[in-house]
Amino acid sequence: MAGVKFWGAALFAFALTPGTALAQATAPAASSAPSPGEYVAITGDCVVCHSLPQGAPNAGGLKMATPLGAIYTTNITPDRDTGIGAWSFEDFERAMRQGISRDGRRLYPAMPYPSYAKMSDEELRALYDYYMKEVKPVRQTNTPNEISFPLNARWPLSLWNWAAADLSRYVPKPGLDPQWNRGAYLVQGPGHCGACHTPRGVIFQEKASDESGTSWLTGANLDNWSAPNLRGDANTGLGRWSEDDIVSFLRNGQSRFGTAFGTMREVVEYSTGRMSDDDLAAIAKYLKSLPPAFPSRELAWVHDDTSAQNLRAGGFDARGSASYMRQCASCHGVDGKGRSADKSKPDLPPLAGNPAVLDPDPASLIRAVLNGVPRLGAQAGTSPDWMPQFRTWLGDGDIADLVTFMRSSWGNRAAAVSAEDVAKLRKATDPQEPLVLRMR
Repeated sequence: MAGVKFWGAALFAFALTPGTALAQATAPAASSAPSPGEYVAITGDCVVCHSLPQGAPNAGGLKMATPLGAIYTTNITPDRDTGIGAWSFEDFERAMRQGISRDGRRLYPAMPYPSYAKMSDEELRALYDYYMKEVKPVRQTNTPNEISFPLNARWPLSLWNWAAADLSRYVPKPGLDPQWNRGAYLVQGPGHCGACHTPRGVIFQEKASDESGTSWLTGANLDNWSAPNLRGDANTGLGRWSEDDIVSFLRNGQSRFGTAFGTMREVVEYSTGRMSDDDLAAIAKYLKSLPPAFPSRELAWVHDDTSAQNLRAGGFDARGSASYMRQCASCHGVDGKGRSADKSKPDLPPLAGNPAVLDPDPASLIRAVLNGVPRLGAQAGTSPDWMPQFRTWLGDGDIADLVTFMRSSWGNRAAAVSAEDVAKLRKATDPQEPLVLRMR
C-alpha cells in the first residue's frame, strides 16, 4: 500500500510517490462510484506505490532507492502465483497490522503498517474483498530487492516493531463527536498522514502517532521536500485556514493559501480528490482541532505592500527583486497575491502568506523553482498555467536571491536562502526521474 519508508540501524524504509502521474488507467473515472472496498483503497492511496507509470495497476515494481540498496514494491493483485491471490484474510490482516508476510518474513515499513494497524475490522475486510474480488489479476513476478547480506536480514524489524511501532487499533475518543473521530481515524489510520508530516526519532520512528504527542503533524523533511506543519500555527500551519480551505485543498489541490506540489499532487489525484465530502469535512474538522505547535515562534502574518510599491516604482534594490519582476510577477502578482478569477481558489497561488513560502525549511520552495510544478491530472484541461522549471535559466545564486525575496516580501518573514542551499538541491534532484523520498 502507499506509504512512507524510513530507515535506521539495520532496518529502514522510505516514502515515495512517482514524480510523474500514473497512467490515467490506474484511476477510475471520477464519476464512477467506488465499491466499499475500493473506497478504503482510495483512502489508503494504495495504487500510487504499487503501480508503475503506464504499468498495470497494483502490479508493483516501483523502485525505491535507499542508502542500503533498492527495494521494489510488490504485486498486490489477486494473481495466485505472483500476487496475493493465495492469501487468506488472516494472512492479509497480519501483514496490514503487524508487518508480517504470508511466508513469515517481516515487511519493511515501506508499507506503513503502523498506520494501517489502526484500521477497523470492517474496513480491513472490505479492502481484502476488493483486492480479491474486484482487482484484475496480473501475472507479474516481483522484482528482487537489491540489498546485500547482511543488511538484507529482516529479523531486526521485529526489534524495530517492539521499540518504535504503535500497532494499536484506533479507539474513538469519548466526549468528541463522530465527525471528529472519523477525521482522526482517517488521518491516523488509512490516510497515514503522520508518515510524512511527523518528524522522526533516533531510530527513524514517528515521534508521535496521534494528537497526544507534541510532535504530531508538525512537519518533516522527506528527500528534500518539506512536508508542512498541519497544526494550528498561524503562518506555517493551518491556523489561518478554515475547514472549507482544507476541504478545497484536499479535493482540488488548491486553496486561497496555495497549491499542491511535490508528492502531495499524487495524494490529491489518487486519494483525497476522490474521497467523499463527508470524509474530507471530517479530516478538516480534526486538523483544525489541533493546537499550534510553536505558538511562541510566530507573529501573525499581515500583508505589507511596501515590496509591491517598490516593484511598481521600478525600485529593484532588494536582491532578487528584478528577477521576481521578470520571471514571477506576471503569474504571482506584483503584490504576491497570485492570480485567479475566483480569489477563493487561485489558479496561480499567492506567495504572500503562503505556508510553503514561510516554512522554516525552504526545501519545497527551492525545489518548485528549480524543477517546476506540473498540473494535476484533473486540472490539465482547466488550469491555465503551471509552474515552469528555472534550473536551466537561473544559477544557484540567482535562485537563492529570488527565493529569499519571496520569503522576505509582502509581510513574509522567513530566513534567507543561500546559493549553497540551492546547489545542494540542484544536485540531489532530477525533474526527469520519478521522485523517491528518502528519510535522512
